Amino acid sequence: MIASIFSSFWHDQIAEHNRQGEFLVMVSFLASFLFIRTSARLTRSVSWWPGGVETDGGVHLHHLVWGICLVLVSGVLSYSLRNESPWWELTAVFFGIGAGLTLDEFALWVYLKDVYWAEQGRKSLDAVAIAAVFMALVLLGSRPFEFETGPSIAVISWVAVVLVLVVISFLKERIIYGMLGMFFPAFAIVGAARLGRPGSPFAKLRYGTRDPAKQARSKQRFDDASRRPNKFKDKLFNLIGGAPTDDLPGKNHGEDGQDQEAAIQEIRKRAEQRGS
Repeated sequence: MIASIFSSFWHDQIAEHNRQGEFLVMVSFLASFLFIRTSARLTRSVSWWPGGVETDGGVHLHHLVWGICLVLVSGVLSYSLRNESPWWELTAVFFGIGAGLTLDEFALWVYLKDVYWAEQGRKSLDAVAIAAVFMALVLLGSRPFEFETGPSIAVISWVAVVLVLVVISFLKERIIYGMLGMFFPAFAIVGAARLGRPGSPFAKLRYGTRDPAKQARSKQRFDDASRRPNKFKDKLFNLIGGAPTDDLPGKNHGEDGQDQEAAIQEIRKRAEQRGS
Protein backbone atom coordinates (compact mmCIF):
# COMPACT_ATOMS: atom_id res chain seq x y z
CA MET A 1 0.00 0.00 0.00
CA ILE A 2 2.65 2.51 1.09
CA ALA A 3 5.00 1.35 -1.67
CA SER A 4 2.23 1.81 -4.24
CA ILE A 5 1.47 5.33 -3.01
CA PHE A 6 5.14 6.31 -3.06
CA SER A 7 5.62 4.79 -6.54
CA SER A 8 2.64 6.73 -7.84
CA PHE A 9 3.89 9.93 -6.21
CA TRP A 10 7.39 9.42 -7.63
CA HIS A 11 6.23 8.88 -11.20
CA ASP A 12 3.35 11.39 -11.30
CA GLN A 13 4.78 14.26 -9.24
CA ILE A 14 8.55 13.86 -9.41
CA ALA A 15 9.72 11.95 -12.49
CA GLU A 16 7.08 13.37 -14.84
CA HIS A 17 8.20 16.91 -13.98
CA ASN A 18 11.90 15.98 -13.98
CA ARG A 19 12.38 16.91 -10.32
CA GLN A 20 14.23 13.82 -9.12
CA GLY A 21 17.32 15.81 -8.20
CA GLU A 22 15.42 18.39 -6.14
CA PHE A 23 13.52 15.66 -4.31
CA LEU A 24 16.62 13.62 -3.48
CA VAL A 25 18.54 16.70 -2.30
CA MET A 26 15.73 17.78 0.03
CA VAL A 27 15.06 14.33 1.52
CA SER A 28 18.76 13.57 2.10
CA PHE A 29 19.27 17.09 3.51
CA LEU A 30 16.51 16.63 6.11
CA ALA A 31 17.61 13.07 6.92
CA SER A 32 21.26 14.03 7.48
CA PHE A 33 20.30 17.03 9.62
CA LEU A 34 17.98 14.96 11.82
CA PHE A 35 20.60 12.22 12.16
CA ILE A 36 23.50 14.49 13.09
CA ARG A 37 21.38 16.59 15.47
CA THR A 38 20.14 13.43 17.18
CA SER A 39 23.70 12.15 17.37
CA ALA A 40 24.86 15.40 19.01
CA ARG A 41 22.02 15.24 21.53
CA LEU A 42 22.87 11.64 22.41
CA THR A 43 26.54 12.58 22.81
CA ARG A 44 25.74 15.06 25.54
CA SER A 45 23.16 12.91 27.34
CA VAL A 46 24.36 9.27 27.34
CA SER A 47 27.68 7.52 27.72
CA TRP A 48 27.23 4.69 25.22
CA TRP A 49 26.92 6.84 22.07
CA PRO A 50 30.25 7.11 20.18
CA GLY A 51 29.92 10.88 19.62
CA GLY A 52 32.21 13.02 17.47
CA VAL A 53 35.57 12.42 15.84
CA GLU A 54 38.84 13.59 17.37
CA THR A 55 42.38 13.44 16.00
CA ASP A 56 45.25 11.90 17.98
CA GLY A 57 46.16 15.44 19.02
CA GLY A 58 42.74 15.97 20.62
CA VAL A 59 41.37 18.27 17.90
CA HIS A 60 37.61 17.87 17.43
CA LEU A 61 36.61 17.56 13.76
CA HIS A 62 33.30 19.32 13.35
CA HIS A 63 30.81 17.55 11.13
CA LEU A 64 30.60 20.61 8.89
CA VAL A 65 34.10 19.60 7.68
CA TRP A 66 32.67 16.37 6.26
CA GLY A 67 29.68 18.32 4.97
CA ILE A 68 31.81 20.82 3.08
CA CYS A 69 33.84 18.00 1.51
CA LEU A 70 30.67 16.19 0.42
CA VAL A 71 29.14 19.35 -1.05
CA LEU A 72 32.32 20.15 -3.00
CA VAL A 73 32.91 16.64 -4.35
CA SER A 74 29.28 15.86 -5.20
CA GLY A 75 28.73 19.32 -6.68
CA VAL A 76 31.65 18.95 -9.07
CA LEU A 77 30.76 15.36 -9.98
CA SER A 78 27.16 16.33 -10.70
CA TYR A 79 28.37 18.31 -13.73
CA SER A 80 30.48 15.50 -15.17
CA LEU A 81 27.89 12.79 -14.42
CA ARG A 82 24.85 14.75 -15.60
CA ASN A 83 21.99 12.48 -16.75
CA GLU A 84 24.06 9.33 -16.10
CA SER A 85 21.81 7.25 -13.88
CA PRO A 86 22.26 6.21 -11.10
CA TRP A 87 25.42 8.28 -10.55
CA TRP A 88 23.68 11.61 -11.04
CA GLU A 89 21.04 10.66 -8.46
CA LEU A 90 23.78 9.60 -6.04
CA THR A 91 25.49 12.99 -6.36
CA ALA A 92 22.16 14.63 -5.45
CA VAL A 93 21.90 12.43 -2.35
CA PHE A 94 25.45 13.17 -1.23
CA PHE A 95 24.99 16.88 -1.91
CA GLY A 96 21.91 16.90 0.35
CA ILE A 97 23.76 14.98 3.06
CA GLY A 98 26.66 17.40 2.91
CA ALA A 99 24.34 20.41 3.05
CA GLY A 100 22.58 18.98 6.11
CA LEU A 101 25.86 18.39 7.95
CA THR A 102 27.12 21.85 7.04
CA LEU A 103 24.03 23.89 7.89
CA ASP A 104 23.64 22.10 11.22
CA GLU A 105 26.71 24.11 12.26
CA PHE A 106 25.74 27.31 10.46
CA ALA A 107 26.21 29.29 13.69
CA LEU A 108 29.88 28.33 13.59
CA TRP A 109 30.18 30.23 10.29
CA VAL A 110 28.54 33.32 11.78
CA TYR A 111 30.35 33.56 15.13
CA LEU A 112 33.61 31.82 14.15
CA LYS A 113 33.47 29.85 17.40
CA ASP A 114 31.67 26.79 18.63
CA VAL A 115 28.29 27.89 19.96
CA TYR A 116 26.45 24.67 19.11
CA TRP A 117 24.66 24.38 22.46
CA ALA A 118 24.62 28.09 23.24
CA GLU A 119 21.70 30.39 22.53
CA GLN A 120 23.53 31.71 19.46
CA GLY A 121 23.50 28.16 18.11
CA ARG A 122 19.82 28.61 17.31
CA LYS A 123 21.01 30.38 14.17
CA SER A 124 21.76 26.92 12.77
CA LEU A 125 18.15 25.84 13.25
CA ASP A 126 16.97 29.03 11.56
CA ALA A 127 19.25 28.30 8.60
CA VAL A 128 18.04 24.71 8.29
CA ALA A 129 14.40 25.78 8.39
CA ILE A 130 14.96 28.44 5.72
CA ALA A 131 16.89 26.02 3.49
CA ALA A 132 14.17 23.37 3.85
CA VAL A 133 11.43 25.83 2.85
CA PHE A 134 13.53 27.00 -0.09
CA MET A 135 14.07 23.42 -1.29
CA ALA A 136 10.37 22.63 -0.91
CA LEU A 137 9.37 25.65 -3.00
CA VAL A 138 11.81 24.71 -5.76
CA LEU A 139 10.57 21.10 -5.62
CA LEU A 140 6.99 22.33 -6.08
CA GLY A 141 8.02 24.14 -9.24
CA SER A 142 8.46 27.70 -8.00
CA ARG A 143 11.33 29.71 -9.40
CA PRO A 144 12.92 32.83 -7.84
CA PHE A 145 12.02 36.11 -9.54
CA GLU A 146 9.83 34.35 -12.09
CA PHE A 147 7.52 36.75 -13.94
CA GLU A 148 5.27 36.69 -16.96
CA THR A 149 6.84 37.87 -20.17
CA GLY A 150 6.39 41.50 -21.08
CA PRO A 151 8.38 44.55 -22.15
CA SER A 152 12.00 44.15 -21.11
CA ILE A 153 12.13 47.45 -19.26
CA ALA A 154 9.01 46.57 -17.26
CA VAL A 155 10.35 43.14 -16.29
CA ILE A 156 13.76 44.53 -15.32
CA SER A 157 12.17 47.34 -13.28
CA TRP A 158 9.86 44.94 -11.44
CA VAL A 159 12.71 42.53 -10.68
CA ALA A 160 14.79 45.44 -9.37
CA VAL A 161 11.96 46.62 -7.09
CA VAL A 162 11.38 43.12 -5.71
CA LEU A 163 15.12 42.62 -5.23
CA VAL A 164 15.37 45.85 -3.22
CA LEU A 165 12.46 44.75 -1.01
CA VAL A 166 14.06 41.33 -0.51
CA VAL A 167 17.36 42.94 0.48
CA ILE A 168 15.58 45.21 2.99
CA SER A 169 13.83 42.17 4.47
CA PHE A 170 17.18 40.41 4.88
CA LEU A 171 18.75 43.53 6.40
CA LYS A 172 15.92 43.57 8.93
CA GLU A 173 16.63 39.86 9.57
CA ARG A 174 13.12 39.01 8.45
CA ILE A 175 14.68 36.11 6.60
CA ILE A 176 11.55 34.05 5.93
CA TYR A 177 9.80 37.04 4.38
CA GLY A 178 12.83 37.81 2.24
CA MET A 179 13.26 34.24 1.07
CA LEU A 180 9.56 33.78 0.29
CA GLY A 181 9.57 37.20 -1.36
CA MET A 182 11.91 35.89 -4.06
CA PHE A 183 9.10 33.56 -5.11
CA PHE A 184 6.02 35.58 -4.07
CA PRO A 185 6.65 39.37 -4.12
CA ALA A 186 3.86 40.08 -1.61
CA PHE A 187 6.01 38.55 1.14
CA ALA A 188 8.90 40.87 0.22
CA ILE A 189 6.59 43.88 0.57
CA VAL A 190 5.43 42.70 4.01
CA GLY A 191 8.98 41.91 5.17
CA ALA A 192 10.29 45.30 4.10
CA ALA A 193 7.41 47.10 5.83
CA ARG A 194 7.51 45.24 9.15
CA LEU A 195 9.64 46.02 12.18
CA GLY A 196 13.24 44.79 12.02
CA ARG A 197 14.96 42.71 14.68
CA PRO A 198 16.82 44.78 17.31
CA GLY A 199 20.29 43.54 16.39
CA SER A 200 19.78 43.56 12.63
CA PRO A 201 21.90 45.75 10.32
CA PHE A 202 18.79 47.79 9.46
CA ALA A 203 18.06 48.43 13.15
CA LYS A 204 21.64 49.53 13.78
CA LEU A 205 21.37 51.94 10.86
CA ARG A 206 17.85 53.29 11.31
CA TYR A 207 16.81 52.60 14.93
CA GLY A 208 19.01 53.01 18.01
CA THR A 209 19.61 56.65 18.90
CA ARG A 210 17.93 57.79 15.67
CA ASP A 211 14.60 56.23 16.61
CA PRO A 212 14.63 55.00 20.25
CA ALA A 213 10.90 54.27 20.15
CA LYS A 214 11.28 51.76 17.32
CA GLN A 215 14.34 50.24 18.98
CA ALA A 216 12.33 49.73 22.17
CA ARG A 217 9.40 48.23 20.23
CA SER A 218 11.76 45.91 18.41
CA LYS A 219 13.35 44.69 21.64
CA GLN A 220 9.96 44.14 23.23
CA ARG A 221 8.69 42.16 20.26
CA PHE A 222 11.67 39.93 19.58
CA ASP A 223 13.43 39.65 22.95
CA ASP A 224 10.37 39.03 25.10
CA ALA A 225 10.41 35.27 25.74
CA SER A 226 6.89 35.40 27.20
CA ARG A 227 5.27 36.34 23.88
CA ARG A 228 3.32 33.45 22.36
CA PRO A 229 5.21 33.32 19.00
CA ASN A 230 8.56 33.31 20.80
CA LYS A 231 7.42 30.62 23.25
CA PHE A 232 6.16 28.44 20.39
CA LYS A 233 9.44 28.84 18.48
CA ASP A 234 11.49 27.98 21.58
CA LYS A 235 9.45 24.84 22.24
CA LEU A 236 9.69 23.75 18.61
CA PHE A 237 13.44 24.34 18.45
CA ASN A 238 13.95 22.56 21.78
CA LEU A 239 12.04 19.57 20.42
CA ILE A 240 14.01 19.42 17.19
CA GLY A 241 17.45 20.63 18.17
CA GLY A 242 17.66 20.34 21.95
CA ALA A 243 17.61 23.06 24.56
CA PRO A 244 20.61 25.42 24.84
CA THR A 245 22.84 24.84 27.87
CA ASP A 246 24.49 28.20 28.48
CA ASP A 247 24.73 27.50 32.19
CA LEU A 248 27.04 24.50 31.86
CA PRO A 249 30.84 24.60 31.82
CA GLY A 250 32.42 23.85 28.44
CA LYS A 251 28.94 23.87 26.92
CA ASN A 252 30.04 23.95 23.30
CA HIS A 253 30.37 20.46 21.94
CA GLY A 254 33.60 21.06 20.07
CA GLU A 255 35.79 22.36 22.92
CA ASP A 256 38.93 20.33 23.40
CA GLY A 257 40.45 18.59 26.38
CA GLN A 258 39.27 18.48 29.96
CA ASP A 259 36.65 21.24 29.64
CA GLN A 260 34.74 19.28 27.02
CA GLU A 261 34.90 16.06 29.00
CA ALA A 262 33.81 17.82 32.19
CA ALA A 263 30.84 19.33 30.36
CA ILE A 264 29.77 15.97 28.95
CA GLN A 265 30.05 14.29 32.36
CA GLU A 266 28.03 17.08 33.99
CA ILE A 267 25.25 16.79 31.39
CA ARG A 268 25.10 13.01 31.74
CA LYS A 269 24.99 13.32 35.51
CA ARG A 270 22.04 15.70 35.33
CA ALA A 271 20.25 13.43 32.82
CA GLU A 272 20.69 10.42 35.15
CA GLN A 273 19.39 12.43 38.10
CA ARG A 274 16.28 13.42 36.14
CA GLY A 275 15.69 9.81 35.13
CA SER A 276 16.11 8.35 38.62
